[in-house]
Amino acid sequence: MSTSADAVELSKALISRPSVTPVDEGALGVLEDFLGPLGFTCTRLPFSEDGTPDVDNLYARFGTKGPNFCFAGHTDVVPPGDVSDWASNPFAPEVRGGVLYGRGAADMKCAIASFAVAAARVVGEFGDRLPGSISLLITGDEEGPAINGTIKMLDWMVEAGETMEASLVGEPTNPETLGDMIKIGRRGSLNATVTVEGTQGHVAYPAIADNPVPRLLSFLKAVDDHVFDEGTEHFPPTNLEITTIDVGNPTTNLIPASATARLNIRFNDQHTGASLTAYLQDLHSRHAGESSRIDISISGESFLTPPGQLSTIVARAIEQATGRQPELSTTGGTSDARFIKDHCPVVEFGLINATAHKVDENARVDDIRALADIYEMILRNYFDVS
Repeated sequence: MSTSADAVELSKALISRPSVTPVDEGALGVLEDFLGPLGFTCTRLPFSEDGTPDVDNLYARFGTKGPNFCFAGHTDVVPPGDVSDWASNPFAPEVRGGVLYGRGAADMKCAIASFAVAAARVVGEFGDRLPGSISLLITGDEEGPAINGTIKMLDWMVEAGETMEASLVGEPTNPETLGDMIKIGRRGSLNATVTVEGTQGHVAYPAIADNPVPRLLSFLKAVDDHVFDEGTEHFPPTNLEITTIDVGNPTTNLIPASATARLNIRFNDQHTGASLTAYLQDLHSRHAGESSRIDISISGESFLTPPGQLSTIVARAIEQATGRQPELSTTGGTSDARFIKDHCPVVEFGLINATAHKVDENARVDDIRALADIYEMILRNYFDVS
């Protein structure tokens, strides 16, 4: 494709590759074929780890001098589910009524296409006169375990002497309209499983049994009643949700041998995974008893890129293109920005997230093209070129 390629056409080319995590199916090759002729140095980065599937990734960079502005995202998608539920083949992209349908349209192949087209326009105009570098950091492991993707790519960059001065992740950030929202941070996420052991027995003879359910409920009530904080200027209050309670009891006259519960905490920047782990372990020891265990995993720490140069540049480009002043938000789940924030300031801005992961996932054709315009303006504003 030429540097004047349409972001919608490049989106179609990407969507047509059924790159369900962890397979690539040629999606990264589509980007290489587009970026390589423009002068980008494209480096494929396959990574492996025992117990996880191999994943291929791509780092593409135009220029060698700083500052380096990096667009980051993922070409992997979630499975489409029952294809018969879709109005059209999820991997045969189709435009109907000004809307492009296909798995990955919203999350986030159309944003990646817009990255590439925006970069092509700027590189095509300025070439080696560009006062810095443009790069794309594209993983195939965002929707999966996130082990052989962005984390290892960032480690590779450090070893290779590759630095980023700013990054934009193209996750779908807008609730309803393009330009609604920029993400300047994300809450952290902690998952815990509590299992309390008892002694199985007949409900008529509780003295010779040990019911684990009351001890589990004691722990759950204590943790559910706890107020972690009142929120901050940029974050809502930390929130805990009990997601399941299981005893696996098939009958009415049996005291169960064990009881298990799971919970999730979405936490703001007043906490860390370590501080919450210590709190839960202490509460567990006081309420659940010795014959119990708690297993805790942290899928991401909270982080914030305070409003400043990067968010101002992105907001200005959005307002130039759409007339809207975006909200600076930290809502929603997590993304690979949680890894990039350790290397440079990072924000997120992409398409509308209403259909992400859903049947008939889609993106408006006009929004895809407008997003390419916004990304182009971001690059021009960042490098201060007109």
